[in-house]
Amino acid sequence: MTILGHPRSWSCQWLPVLILLLGTGHEPGVEGVTHYKAGDPVILYVNKVGPYHNPQETYHYYQLPVCCPEKIRHKSLSLGEVLDGDRMAESLYEIRFRENVEKRILCHMQLSSAQVEQLRQAIEELYYFEFVVDDLPIRGFVGYMEESGFLPHSHKIGLWTHLDFHLEFHGDRIIFANVSVRDVKPHSLDGLRPDEFLGLTHTYSVRWSETSVERRSDRRRGDDGGFFPRTLEIHWLSIINSMVLVFLLVGFVAVILMRVLRNDLARYNLDEETTSGSSGDDFDQGDNGWKIIHTDVFRFPPYRGLLCAVLGVGAQFLALGTGIIVMALLGMFNVHRHGSINSAAILLYALTCCISGYVSSHFYRQIGGERWVWNIILTTSLFSVPFFLTWSVVNSVHWANGSTQALPATTILLLLTVWLLVGFPLTVIGGIFGKNNASPFDAPCRTKNIAREIPPQPWYKSTLIHMTVGGFLPFSAISVELYYIFATVWGREQYTLYGILFFVFAILLSVGACISIALTYFQLSGEDYRWWWRSVLSVGSTGLFIFLYSVFYYARRSNMSGAVQTVEFFGYSLLTGYVFFLMLGTISFFSSLKFIRYIYVNLKMD
Repeated sequence: MTILGHPRSWSCQWLPVLILLLGTGHEPGVEGVTHYKAGDPVILYVNKVGPYHNPQETYHYYQLPVCCPEKIRHKSLSLGEVLDGDRMAESLYEIRFRENVEKRILCHMQLSSAQVEQLRQAIEELYYFEFVVDDLPIRGFVGYMEESGFLPHSHKIGLWTHLDFHLEFHGDRIIFANVSVRDVKPHSLDGLRPDEFLGLTHTYSVRWSETSVERRSDRRRGDDGGFFPRTLEIHWLSIINSMVLVFLLVGFVAVILMRVLRNDLARYNLDEETTSGSSGDDFDQGDNGWKIIHTDVFRFPPYRGLLCAVLGVGAQFLALGTGIIVMALLGMFNVHRHGSINSAAILLYALTCCISGYVSSHFYRQIGGERWVWNIILTTSLFSVPFFLTWSVVNSVHWANGSTQALPATTILLLLTVWLLVGFPLTVIGGIFGKNNASPFDAPCRTKNIAREIPPQPWYKSTLIHMTVGGFLPFSAISVELYYIFATVWGREQYTLYGILFFVFAILLSVGACISIALTYFQLSGEDYRWWWRSVLSVGSTGLFIFLYSVFYYARRSNMSGAVQTVEFFGYSLLTGYVFFLMLGTISFFSSLKFIRYIYVNLKMD
């Protein structure tokens, strides 16, 4: 990885660096096409191996007892490739452009019983390998396993010692690469005595063929030759189901609330006119419902600094999620590899830190907060601290097991430097602008000094019930699409339906806003004015349902296993639920605030 020079000023130097993090993160199969002449050497890089059903558990290819050069030379990688667990190194395979090789010896090996057992264990766990030729990934299984019969039981394990490489070219460019063991017999690893050595001869062949396809993106078979599942197709049934649910839900909330509100406003305003000669206290004693708490509904909540930090970070992730989906719609990401999305997430997270600082500090000053410096520190720590703690545990487990998913020290320092020189300063700058531009909180009703006593509430208006209803309904709107997203992130599917994803994201936000307004209205109708935190928790609890779904997915919908994959899955699933809590809690709060302002502005009062 290239070491960047020391900047003279972070504002003019580190922004181009961040852009380069995304721009230079070219992905195999999309960019970096090399032009060759006949006979030119074509470098084949070995990359990683790992269990097929554990996508995030990967190891360096040379950690297995395989043919290895005396001096391993690694390829310089982009940030996105490092975050994706890539560790490319040069191999012993000699491939020349348009020159076929029938059968060439790669190396001779003498394996000890311990090395054979290592290979046997890898084959039993369905290890696959990944090579890279001209930025095209090619994948295959390390060996062969056969289970047959019950009595007697047969358990055979074999190692593929011959690989057949098939490459297609158009003119002077490589269009497709694949590896096959179709006509090869595996070398048996059974029946070896503990003190016996196993002699192996690894060979390979290369076949070139010309194709009429001019661009790699035009090839329908995909860049992996079908090793992983094909790209997901549009699932119209689930989309229609979500649309019907949303339209019914939004329509129900809109019609019911508008009819109820119209009746409430007409009744309250009529009562105001007929009792205009009475005192305010007499009016309060003869009224009930949400109007009677007009002197308390805008009473500022406890822990206002934490509330503003939640709103600020939630607004940041709303901008971050929207930005990533829009960039995907513009075709800026490769559908087969996720390194560029990692780079984009880092870029956008650093640049959107100013949003969290601005929103948090602006609202904090509006509701009378004075310790704005502490508010900024809390805002910048609200996500970064839980993320760092989770990442530390996950990375330590990867490091202890020798996985390539463990980040190198240089990458860790680079990411830390980006946060210190870009993310945190932008949070402070946004906080300063938000504090200076904040106007006093414009409440339609003045707040009394003495808080009104809240009457006992029925069980169905409790916080737990509101969280259950407010979290389940938005989750139900995205539950089907959530499966495909999990199958992409934690499986081998390839997600390209970014337009559908954007639509589902809009559905999620719309349902969250409508449910928040409905639950807030029911809460105020019970003369309970503690809506500030309740609005955040009610729809924000969708994050809890997403985490519970991740537990179900791990247990019932995936074949993941092992400590490495389990720790990473649940660690980052917990973070994902936390991010959705922040995003949807923010949407819920500002929807409720807008709704409350609307109903009290249209209410006639002395």
